[in-house]
Amino acid sequence: MEEQAKTLQDQIDEAFRQLKLPGLRVELFKLQALAAKPDFWNDAAAAQKISKKIAKLETRTEPWYKLAGEVDELVEFNKLNDTSMATELEDKYNKLLKTFTDLKEELKFNRTYDNHDAILTLSAGAGGTDAQDWTQMLFRMYIRWAEINGYKVITVDETSGEEAGLKSATVEIAGAFVYGKLKGEHGVHRLVRLSPFNADHLRQTSFAKVEVMPLIDQPDDLKLDDKDLKVDVYRSGGHGGQSVNTTDSAVRVTHLPTGLTVAIQNERSQLQNKETALTILRSKLAALQLEQHAEKLDELKGPNQSAEWGNQIRSYVLHPYKQVKDLRTKYETSDPEAVLNGGLDPLINAYLNFSLSSA
Repeated sequence: MEEQAKTLQDQIDEAFRQLKLPGLRVELFKLQALAAKPDFWNDAAAAQKISKKIAKLETRTEPWYKLAGEVDELVEFNKLNDTSMATELEDKYNKLLKTFTDLKEELKFNRTYDNHDAILTLSAGAGGTDAQDWTQMLFRMYIRWAEINGYKVITVDETSGEEAGLKSATVEIAGAFVYGKLKGEHGVHRLVRLSPFNADHLRQTSFAKVEVMPLIDQPDDLKLDDKDLKVDVYRSGGHGGQSVNTTDSAVRVTHLPTGLTVAIQNERSQLQNKETALTILRSKLAALQLEQHAEKLDELKGPNQSAEWGNQIRSYVLHPYKQVKDLRTKYETSDPEAVLNGGLDPLINAYLNFSLSSA
């Protein structure tokens, strides 16, 4: 038992190194010291951001430090060679081993931004009204997945289709390792079914694009140069209350070097819409940096939209048979209803294992 406990101790030490836990704990202590100051809540918005970061760091670090402390105690008790404690120590070891097995799933999320919240933008592709309906189905699928996992969901912006569904939608999902879990959803999703929108009820293929970005809500995490930005304000369209259509509150921000554009008209305040647009733009640029393996923003090229539309990652078939198949991992299931109701975890885990094995 002493040797097993020592092996577990070594494995935990390696996990600490991979997850950079000592550095994260130093950051946690600094933020906790800030929060303890009498004037901390003088700036409520800044205080809320710091409090949110403290909670996230505590969730990330404290279970590991608690486990490490208990394993250190177990190693010391084993050195006593007290046979009367053998059964108790074995039970303790088994419990700690299970805790470690559960926690070490986090080792899958040690890449850049994996511990960030996520922004998802969904856009209807080829397929007309069917594609817009498909976009809304995917939108519901991700929200259901988030709800099942206890994550917080905020709808940032959405544009309805003329007849049904959504032309586009942007949602923020907050929780532990959300970006790390959802990054494999980035790409084109294809639906095959009998169309409810044509008189002959013919089989229809529809496409929707899902963009997954790490939420970069701290300007210092990814600094933008003002000379690289073009900001346009205009009158909001669509429904949204009496004042939405009477003021120039909508904001479009363009990143000139890459051509990336974000338009937001969800809030009545122009300032709020600009801040939201800048947050999403930072998030888009961070995702593009990861995709292009670029260290600096000035190394980025604009996204290749036409190539992305051909880059289908997953098919959902509702007719003539039932199947969801991921074209990268080859994972498939004959229960598309379960997936569309938020049962994404098997597909997510298959992608995580696939990306680790091909790294």
